[in-house]
Amino acid sequence: MTDQMQPIWIKDPLAVLADGAERGVVVQGGKVVECVGRGQEPSTANVAVYDAGNHVVLPGLINTHHHFYQTLTRALPAAMDRELFPWLQALYPVWAQLTPQSLELGVSVAMSELLLSGCTTTTDHHYVFPAGLEEAIDIEVAVARRLGIRVLLTRGSMNLSQRDGGLPPDSVVQDEDAILADSERLVSKHHERGEEAMVQIALAPCSPFSVTTSLMRATADLAGKLDVRLHTHLAETEDENRFCQQTYGCRPLDYLEQCGWLNARSWLAHGIFFDAVEMRRLAAAGTSVSHCACSNQILASGCCPVCEMEEAGVAIGLGVDGSASNDGSNLMQEVRAAFLLQRARYGVAKVSHRDALRWATKGSAACVGRLELGEIAIGKAADLALFKLDELRFSGSGDPLAALVLCGAHRADRVMVGGRWVVIDGAIPGLDVGDLIRRHSAAALAMRAG
Repeated sequence: MTDQMQPIWIKDPLAVLADGAERGVVVQGGKVVECVGRGQEPSTANVAVYDAGNHVVLPGLINTHHHFYQTLTRALPAAMDRELFPWLQALYPVWAQLTPQSLELGVSVAMSELLLSGCTTTTDHHYVFPAGLEEAIDIEVAVARRLGIRVLLTRGSMNLSQRDGGLPPDSVVQDEDAILADSERLVSKHHERGEEAMVQIALAPCSPFSVTTSLMRATADLAGKLDVRLHTHLAETEDENRFCQQTYGCRPLDYLEQCGWLNARSWLAHGIFFDAVEMRRLAAAGTSVSHCACSNQILASGCCPVCEMEEAGVAIGLGVDGSASNDGSNLMQEVRAAFLLQRARYGVAKVSHRDALRWATKGSAACVGRLELGEIAIGKAADLALFKLDELRFSGSGDPLAALVLCGAHRADRVMVGGRWVVIDGAIPGLDVGDLIRRHSAAALAMRAG
């Protein structure tokens, strides 16, 4: 690990996604303290030099929607080739078998895969709490601290089971009082405040079709009391629209507003089926949206209207979403997927590779309420991702920044979080990847076997 008080000049990169930093950046004390322009030398004294001559430097990527536990059910035959509702119904019984041990393995795989893809901050939406898994979020906190990744972990919830007209089975839902009590416990125990925070907690009822109106409203009240953020799935499918119309007599965004959620605390996963008026309402409220390109394509849910939302003033971030729909936790690959999807929708004049990188950095920082992240500039957090261009896929490329997106970068060589190297030479120090794969695969097999 790097001594955070020793200033480090990340020197002469091939390219850097920052203004006025052609010769690199100086970091110290967990922050960027200087951007070194073309033809300049650092003014900071006694810098240690890291030669970045073979690297492209990005702000650390920020993942705004995920379900870590789903790494245990990737490419599950029973759930393949299904749209969202039947996909969930096929998976709920498998997820009901989660144990503390299997969850720890699933979380370790997800966070490691994210780090290796250049992700320095990640959210997670954990909403499955079968008996014995009451401390799921505590397990996630422990893994995050071990790996050194910055996290915003959401205390998800479901309390509307099939018995009550919802989608999930009884075995994975909880009582409202238990959910609210545990939410308050987790914020009190783990939530850090301020620009250097490594672990934060948000509250996240799962969706309109898996939680009651009472829980939605009580969670919004609790988030206001505790001053934490709110997260949920919304406007993901036409099925959800029909469910809200039939059950609540309104569209999903109207329902969200009735529950006290249409505000700047909230960020929403997917946002595919908002109309133009709803986009303006989101912007006016300061509510942001996580675009999950791979998941939406695999489940054939639709395409998030990213450009219309940004034109309306809605902040857009990127999320890899669950590994049972994306089947991966690679945020750099998600950048390319989002670029291709939105380029196909809007054309070359509206979407560039820089837009996709912006969604995964500054846009995602807005989603999680961490404006000190997602940008390489003086005073911002020293969260950086460094990529080499030494693979066959990059041979012959001209623009290094564009090459990361267009040629399909997928693995960072170095990753820094808060001024500390957490990925070195394409590996996480101290992590036995082979052993993790063996144990994780065995746990996944046991879950599939039932």
